[in-house]
Amino acid sequence: MNLIDFATSPLSLLPPIVALSLAIITRRVLVSLGVGIVMGALLLADYSLGNAAGYIGTKVSGVFIEDGGINTWNMSIVAFLLLLGMMTALLTLSGGTRAFAEWAQSRVKSKRGSKLLAAFLGVFIFVDDYFNSLAVGAISRPVTDRFYVSRAKLAYILDSTAAPMCVLMPASSWGAYIMTIIGGILVTHGMTDYSALGAYIRLIPMNFYAVFALLMVFAVAWFGLDVGKMRDHEIEASQGRGFDGDESNNKDARDLNEELDIEESETGSVADLVMPIVSLIVATVAAMMYTGGQALAADGIAFNLLGAFENTDVGKSLVYGGILGLLVALGTVFKQKLPTIDIVKTMWIGARSMFGAILILVFAWTIGSVIGDMKTGAYLSSLVQGNIDHHWLPVILFLLAGLMAFSTGTSWGTFGIMLPIAGDMAGATDLALMLPMLSAVLAGSVFGDHCSPISDTTILSSTGARCNHIDHVSTQLPYALSVALVSCVGFIALGMTASVAISFAAASATFVAVCFALAYFSRCKMANCGSKA
Repeated sequence: MNLIDFATSPLSLLPPIVALSLAIITRRVLVSLGVGIVMGALLLADYSLGNAAGYIGTKVSGVFIEDGGINTWNMSIVAFLLLLGMMTALLTLSGGTRAFAEWAQSRVKSKRGSKLLAAFLGVFIFVDDYFNSLAVGAISRPVTDRFYVSRAKLAYILDSTAAPMCVLMPASSWGAYIMTIIGGILVTHGMTDYSALGAYIRLIPMNFYAVFALLMVFAVAWFGLDVGKMRDHEIEASQGRGFDGDESNNKDARDLNEELDIEESETGSVADLVMPIVSLIVATVAAMMYTGGQALAADGIAFNLLGAFENTDVGKSLVYGGILGLLVALGTVFKQKLPTIDIVKTMWIGARSMFGAILILVFAWTIGSVIGDMKTGAYLSSLVQGNIDHHWLPVILFLLAGLMAFSTGTSWGTFGIMLPIAGDMAGATDLALMLPMLSAVLAGSVFGDHCSPISDTTILSSTGARCNHIDHVSTQLPYALSVALVSCVGFIALGMTASVAISFAAASATFVAVCFALAYFSRCKMANCGSKA
């Protein structure tokens, strides 16, 4: 079927804008994504209903089947979600979750401590953003629930430590992918002063959004900077509402994440929670080394750590880690001699609890493919071309990459489109701005992905916290926009001065001012409602 070319048309923005707007207004994620998919299909098929239906069928089947075989990446993520759902349910059955919550409660003495625990775990588990959101959510949720931290706050902590931490760490799936692109850009423009790894490390202090998003998490956790709808959720949580079995949760929350109804063992121990999680982490990292080493060997390259991460098969590694984690979790319930029928039932409940998230991911992947065919990214990237003072290019690229990632729901896709464009623009204007412009794209991509309701990382963060998805998006937005403001100041200073020290100082000063502003609004809200969270 011949598709209409929208590369130069603002109509390419229509499907993502409609889907995002409907999701926010109606709070029905699946319906909103479905409308966006249908609208995109009709535009691409020149309003032919038959061709549009055939196109949608092709795109949906492409989620599962690719090039005549299984779509291994998508199905690996689905398999990992199912494995993690089953493992999490078994951790509850074994009593490990309850035991860990009681252990943590005896050591974590406050609500602030429970939030800091989740934040520190998010920082330390940086191998992959999917793994981060789901694993840290599984570990932290019992503790934050005990201290009446809202699920929306937990989802914010998960989302704001997952992608920002991964994009800053070379030894992560994100770092490996980005270094591959940057290496090609450096070769294209004949820049031999540093390697891809050297360039990546130099980009870290210039990635203002990732750095200050992480700092904002700790500021919010420590100082209780609850503004907007986040304050409402914290007040509700302080009154014991919004958790398991609470009928006040809206139907979207129940549709998205069905709460587990599992009777916990009274003989469980902290080890019953820790051992499966540690096994999952160790096995995932080891599998990443193994699959990356296999790829290096196939190319005749000697094994090296960064090379392994750069060439690893993340999806397959997550599945391997999930399988071992599930097996260890099974061992914890078998050693307690729990009835087999209870174990099987619990595994089914755990797998079923992930169905809502998987369905949303399928819709998100489909609309992502539609947006790709609409060439939304190509149209947005064309907006930067023209007579623009090159000193403003870093901040413009930051905002454009943010808009593209928000519209498409993918930071990785934005990296692939915008990093080469940024490199070409720097090569045509001023090579000294090469790294600032690349860092602006990295920061903007994470910012847009962070805010987007159709981002898989955003979806998995709400899944890991078992929070209503749109509640997560709406409560996170004020913090994301605040950090984006800080980043804009940093990139303006970076473009004008080309000094990392001056720009970082300017961004830091703005960050402090923003935190004071958030504290002021948080206190005003508390005074107006007359409640303590």
